[in-house]
Amino acid sequence: MTILAQLRAGVATASAAETQALAGRLAAVLPPDTTLALHGNLGAGKTTFVQGLARGFGLTGPVTSPTFNLYTVHGPGRDRAGRTLVHLDAYRLETPGQVEDLLLEDFLVSPWCLAVEWPENIAAWLPSGTLHLDLDITPDERHTLRLR
Repeated sequence: MTILAQLRAGVATASAAETQALAGRLAAVLPPDTTLALHGNLGAGKTTFVQGLARGFGLTGPVTSPTFNLYTVHGPGRDRAGRTLVHLDAYRLETPGQVEDLLLEDFLVSPWCLAVEWPENIAAWLPSGTLHLDLDITPDERHTLRLR
């Protein structure tokens, strides 16, 4: 079963390392210039997932939540596509216009991947074709991931 099919069916992981490995597998098949909307509550594993994406793109630097910076640019990576990963935390954004003010398009030079935490805050700004991934945590502390 492909990683996309697995994620559409839903996957549970038991550790940060498993979540990161899953994201690394997804990174290998994502087409260039993809926006990935990561939906989930605090602690659901959104930043952990982005760390795995970064590793999958061949990026080696630290990847932390850009809550206070709003976004971080990583790359280009050393994967075969040489993608740049732009990691946006929209938690503190209230309108799509605030995203426009960030001038993100200056960093979205092909090939890129834009990973957006808290995408519901800027839903009207997200491009058509955005992939939506729901992340959750179960009472027994397993993380679940499902691609819409």
